[in-house]
Amino acid sequence: MAQLLILTSVANNDVLPALALLSHSAKLIPAQADQLINAPDSDLILVDARSNLAAAKSLCQILRTMGSSTPLLLVVTEGGLAAVSPDWGVDDVILDTAGPAEVDARIRLTAGRLAHTVPSNTIRAAGVVIDEASYSAKVHGKPLDLTYKEFELLRFLAAHPSRVFTREQLLSEVWGYDYFGGTRTVDVHVRRLRAKLGDQESLIGTVRNVGYRFTVHEENDERVPNSVRA
Repeated sequence: MAQLLILTSVANNDVLPALALLSHSAKLIPAQADQLINAPDSDLILVDARSNLAAAKSLCQILRTMGSSTPLLLVVTEGGLAAVSPDWGVDDVILDTAGPAEVDARIRLTAGRLAHTVPSNTIRAAGVVIDEASYSAKVHGKPLDLTYKEFELLRFLAAHPSRVFTREQLLSEVWGYDYFGGTRTVDVHVRRLRAKLGDQESLIGTVRNVGYRFTVHEENDERVPNSVRA
């Protein structure tokens, strides 16, 4: 079962009527650019282009500009097919009249391509996407403004989800053996990194008297009081 995000200006769930006969989970949000910042994670994004092709094209291009790698499936009427071109940035197109079998097949195939197209220099964990090639990071689609060492610290922790590292280990791995500063440097960078993660600061978990870890599952995060956090 795929997690679908549907971007539509229609209030009800009739973008693809056949979806009602399938087991996929669908979440509808308004087809507006400002709604994309806090959009929930999904396996596939469906963009409703039935009534406004220009707005749908702009929305698809904004998604790609934001760096979203989630597959895009464009829902159009038969008359709208002629307007779709490669510069839309979509992965597939489907008619709004498609039957359950076709809808299910296109969802499975389009969403499944992601596993084969994600570059090897991209780290994905708990809503965080780290592009090692461009030294950029996003959390739930929102870009993070990180310094070089903040990026390296996040990258290292996210590459080893749930594993606990001592401050000495992090100092060695991120700053290098020739670094002469103390372990307090790690605490300072963790604090700054958490501040930039905002409401996702719990991704960097504290293990009391040990060190830090990248928390994959929120329910497993140790709720350490702020007074003992770095």
